[in-house]
Amino acid sequence: MPHADHFGPLRGEAPPVVHALDFSAWKRPFVRHCFPASDVKFVSHLSAVPRDGCVLLWGRREPESLPQGVRVLRVEDGFVRSVGLGADLVRPMSWVIDSRGIHYDANSISDLEHLLQTTDFDDALRQRARALGDTIVSDRLTKYNVAARPWQRPSDARRTILVPGQVETDASLAFGAPGIRRNMDLLRAVRTAHPDAYVVYKPHPDVVARLRAAGQDESSALRWCDEVAVDVSMDSLLDAVDELHVMTSLAGFEALLRRKRVTCHGLPFYAGWGLTTDHIPCPRRSRKLTLDELVAGVLIRYPVYFDRNGTGRVSPETALEQLRTWREQSGGRQPWWRPLMRMVLRQVVGVR
Repeated sequence: MPHADHFGPLRGEAPPVVHALDFSAWKRPFVRHCFPASDVKFVSHLSAVPRDGCVLLWGRREPESLPQGVRVLRVEDGFVRSVGLGADLVRPMSWVIDSRGIHYDANSISDLEHLLQTTDFDDALRQRARALGDTIVSDRLTKYNVAARPWQRPSDARRTILVPGQVETDASLAFGAPGIRRNMDLLRAVRTAHPDAYVVYKPHPDVVARLRAAGQDESSALRWCDEVAVDVSMDSLLDAVDELHVMTSLAGFEALLRRKRVTCHGLPFYAGWGLTTDHIPCPRRSRKLTLDELVAGVLIRYPVYFDRNGTGRVSPETALEQLRTWREQSGGRQPWWRPLMRMVLRQVVGVR
């Protein structure tokens, strides 16, 4: 059942020419897959973009002097990405394309927010979304799918709360967390509000891999939690805990798929729809969604998915099947040369 008809919100309206600004060589094939009907031109200066043209940017980047009349599109990693870390330059299985903003910038509406606020989700789409979510849960898929030992909940543990760490310099915190923006501030707030809970803190995998900098005072996490879970799988944690507290972490959405309680201290894309406990309101998001409707927007209508063999786009269902096969073949483990690549990346790119 390929479902090859849905390829994101830009279906049927891709511009004839796309000027992709400052995209590295390894990303360029995926840019072309995103716009198969467009003439993609890779440029390094805005001066190459005509006044009535279209420029493609990575993430929340803001050029200093954008010519008036230029249409802006943005791309970012999707929500089910790979077997391995994006910071390791592991090839992605999905990206998102956005013509209004980007999903983690809560300061303005994005294509995803527009989809969730306005789409008439019919029964067929809701059923497809439920099957997709069930596949993710039953196949134990997460964003990165890296190998790690399973987490065991202590036999005498009381109500258990997971606090997933984030990279504190990440754009999703700069643009989606108007209140708490530091991991230890979140952890402290959770401990203060839930003094009797068993609180587990999981550092971000990019930080553990030393590809991104640790947060402020992150080494003091055990002052505010009962356990720091480093080399354990996110899937097993999500299965075993009772609830999550997040700033903007994607783990909150993954927890919703597993029918866990989620409290948002920021404004991630999945907050404000009646499925989470929200510390910060978003009046624009005035609609109540079911979980199946949220999944339909987030995993079917918004992203584009790439064939593992590099031939172009595939449906979400095919992407999940290929991702599962990829993980099974690799055992979720990275190749022997990955640590060497990380050393090179730290020298060339630096730890951000």
